[in-house]
Amino acid sequence: MKSFRTHLTILALSALAGLAVHAAELDTTQPVAAKTNGEKWWNGNCERILADIKKMNGKIDVAVVGDSITARWKAETWDKHWSSYKAVNMGIGGDKTQNVLWRLQNGELEGYEARLFVVMIGTNNLFDKKTEPAHAAAGVKAIIDLIQAKQPQAKILLLGIFPRGEKPNPGRDKIAATNELISKYQGGAIHYMDIGAKFLGPDGTISKEVMHDSLHLAPKGYDIWAEAIGDKVKELVGGAAAGKN
Repeated sequence: MKSFRTHLTILALSALAGLAVHAAELDTTQPVAAKTNGEKWWNGNCERILADIKKMNGKIDVAVVGDSITARWKAETWDKHWSSYKAVNMGIGGDKTQNVLWRLQNGELEGYEARLFVVMIGTNNLFDKKTEPAHAAAGVKAIIDLIQAKQPQAKILLLGIFPRGEKPNPGRDKIAATNELISKYQGGAIHYMDIGAKFLGPDGTISKEVMHDSLHLAPKGYDIWAEAIGDKVKELVGGAAAGKN
């Protein structure tokens, strides 16, 4: 009997531990190092970003913060739109708000002054059915608060989370609700834009030419993104861009 009770106790503690871990994963405002595609892979991407920052010699015009949608911006289209700026891609695939917070607290806001941060994050949080728009929005708020605390001179261009799915779907409704919440963060140095409609056809569908898998952008999608925010970026960066080294 004693052994049986001990076994039950162990099972109960294991279940509680599991719930605690899941609760931590759902907390969008607490920094967490990611294990997406393996911890080594994720850490390697963190090192890649820190190395790119170091190349900027203390001055960055534009830092684009995000997940795989940002990270997959390949050199050809990146250079096409950002070569006139000292620009850094701070995207890592699979990242949620809590992963971005960890990165920003562990070196990605150090050793330089930026003119502008472009932030688009949160879609991976919303893949979890238990994550409500308010949770994702709170994570976004924590990110922009941290940027402002560590880079007070910088402006922030906060973008609405991009739509996903070939056709209108409940996931898009959740994204729209989150965007409605984060739009309220604008003011002062924070500027908000929702460019999601530019990725949609007249019937609300997303073509493979724009998003090859109805989530990640194809080259045309990156052109749409860059062109949609181009004038605003130029306005917010202000003055002559530093350009490449």
